[in-house]
Amino acid sequence: MQDSEFIEGLLKFLQASPTPFHAVTQMQNMLAENGFQQLSEADAWGLKASDTSGKFYVIRNDSSIIAFTLGCDPAEHGFRIVGAHTDSPCLKVKPNPEVVKQGYFQLGVEVYGGVLLNPWFDRDLSLAGRVNYVTPDGDVGSALVDFEQAIASIPSLAIHLDREANEKHEINKQQHILPILMKLPEGNEQKPDFREILLRLLLKQSPELKVERVLDYELSFYDVQAPAVIGLHQDFVASARLDNLLSCYTGLMALLRADSKQNCLLVCNDHEEVGSMSAAGAQGPFLRSVLERLCASSEDFSRSMNQSMMISVDNAHGVHPNYADKHDENHGPILNQGPVIKMNANQRYATNSETSAAFRYICEEADVPVQAFVVRSDMACGSTIGPITASEIGVRTIDVGVPTFAMHSIRELAGRWDAFYLYRVLREYFQ
Repeated sequence: MQDSEFIEGLLKFLQASPTPFHAVTQMQNMLAENGFQQLSEADAWGLKASDTSGKFYVIRNDSSIIAFTLGCDPAEHGFRIVGAHTDSPCLKVKPNPEVVKQGYFQLGVEVYGGVLLNPWFDRDLSLAGRVNYVTPDGDVGSALVDFEQAIASIPSLAIHLDREANEKHEINKQQHILPILMKLPEGNEQKPDFREILLRLLLKQSPELKVERVLDYELSFYDVQAPAVIGLHQDFVASARLDNLLSCYTGLMALLRADSKQNCLLVCNDHEEVGSMSAAGAQGPFLRSVLERLCASSEDFSRSMNQSMMISVDNAHGVHPNYADKHDENHGPILNQGPVIKMNANQRYATNSETSAAFRYICEEADVPVQAFVVRSDMACGSTIGPITASEIGVRTIDVGVPTFAMHSIRELAGRWDAFYLYRVLREYFQ
């Protein structure tokens, strides 16, 4: 795969994935097109340690996915695992969201994850996610929806009314971030029924469905500005949800080109941004459950994990030229100078010298530069699914990622060459 083909595919994937549900659907489609067979957790799989061929994937909650290839006995050779997460910080619609103030129809929202809130103001916003419904026959189902076009905005308060806005801007999450969807007709301030609005959208986008009413939903606002390659020399990728859909796409592309003689596995969990403690999160049983079903016994599972390694891929903080003092001077990753090994003495990252050495060697084999990141000793360190997964299944793990600016903003920035570098390394790892 060439760089231009890789970047074009990445941009399309980001554009088509405004929520974890949509991201998993996109990944599912690409896996199916490449000969992967879907497995249901409710079925007996019939896969045995001696079954040394096959390409499969499993989905949980429509928002987490595990895809794998079997090429040899897992107990003897283990798995080469890549992990990422499908969720990103955002604004999620509340269950009873309808608000009317001064004749404007707004929706109440809840902050999901560590959102950088200021960039959400004055953006063209749309809404997407999963809707759960009931049919006239009493059957309950779900479907994905996406308004696609801009339907809302969160306007800033004019500088004339807040003279200290550039020096001090406090945002109240209950009062100040409600998106405005429309101005109600004069004299009519009756609240629109949001579920009725969703019902009309669902029937329009999925006319084959027989839907009586909407029961519930999980919906997130997103910026409609399309992902783009930018810069005088087209060096950067600008987009929402680079953290961490860039890693999901890169891991998937590497898996699709994996050597079938290896046991290769990609896990993309939901809910990393809020702690991973859910049935579909890295702190839940999803990955362990799948791996145990691929081993003949609990002893074989333990043997397999001893032979396995996981690369946890999540974006790293690039050293910002305007805020260079926020970095350790010897560990400031530069965009387009290669993927970053993330280390922390207090195990906020799962990297150790053994896994770091292995990754450096793989980078050498792939002819890819590599960098290192350690947070300043006087600053708190974030974390990833790496330590969580390592502690859940006992697998050797390393945390890596591409350097990024404006992490958790509504629009992030990464190096286009770093994304392709990462793909080359993961492809080499799987091979």
